[in-house]
Amino acid sequence: MSGNDNPYSNSFGQMSATASYGGAPAAPAQAAAAAPMAGGGYIKDTTTAAFSKDVIEESRNQPVLVDFWAPWCGPCKQLTPVIEKVVNEAQGRVKLVKMNIDDHPSIAGQLGIQSIPAVIAFVGGRPADGFMGAVPESQIREFIDRIAGPAGADQAAEIEAVVAEADGLLASGDINGAAQLYGAVMQADPDNAKALAGMAQCMISANQHERAREALSELPEEMAADPAIQAVVKKLEQIEEARKLGDPVALEQALSANPDDHEARMKLAKIRNVEGAREEAADHLLYIMRKDRTFDDDGARRQLLQFFEVWGFKDPASASGRRKLSALLFS
Repeated sequence: MSGNDNPYSNSFGQMSATASYGGAPAAPAQAAAAAPMAGGGYIKDTTTAAFSKDVIEESRNQPVLVDFWAPWCGPCKQLTPVIEKVVNEAQGRVKLVKMNIDDHPSIAGQLGIQSIPAVIAFVGGRPADGFMGAVPESQIREFIDRIAGPAGADQAAEIEAVVAEADGLLASGDINGAAQLYGAVMQADPDNAKALAGMAQCMISANQHERAREALSELPEEMAADPAIQAVVKKLEQIEEARKLGDPVALEQALSANPDDHEARMKLAKIRNVEGAREEAADHLLYIMRKDRTFDDDGARRQLLQFFEVWGFKDPASASGRRKLSALLFS
């Protein structure tokens, strides 16, 4: 993620101790000293005050995974022993920093984290990738390999490179070229969730929505839970919902007559999203937030975060939208 694409490049180092988590006002965080490293020096707890040193500065030496958790969170308790085991076995390729969002809510609030556990990887002082939920050990290993590079796994590295090339082709509009590469990966590695998700994205781009649904149906539980698969499933749900929202021309006319018709604007944002006009969709939701945070119980913000989840951390519209959201929430 480049400096220009980083939505948080102007946030860290100036974080307010009264920033909120999940939109609710939070008490000032205590500037307690962070706990010492555990597990061979690869794992530690941090605080709001120590975040810049423990994460931003340290990530310039090697990737740092930040685990946002809370004592009451059951999935967090499931994830903790698994991610700690994998990080320790990585022997310094990455470090793990844990942040209790009950004691230190401001950073999670600035990042727009809505559910925990949430893990964000920082590389070179900037957020680069992330995942949510108590994912399986195999997916954590894949995540670390993606962030830090494979540990002697030449075939895995080659497959990852092919998937990345296919992602680039799909982003550029070369559906056939991308589908060929995803297909080649699936032949070599039938359980590769990213390749299957990419193939489903190709089907969606070709307006073959039913084929995409069939491709993602009846998957093994672990594969179905993969974030890449889940993102495509949510995208299909958004497409299905948008079909029921009415005529976008009529919605535009309604907004011309009354720019503060937030219900019409919300519907139009969802339609523009499935049409691929992501920045326009985000701008509609940001407009609602500026005008009325109480509309649909802060529904515009919740919808925007759902868009970010489907678009992915690295999508330019996500980066732009997160910058604007951060400016709106914390300026």
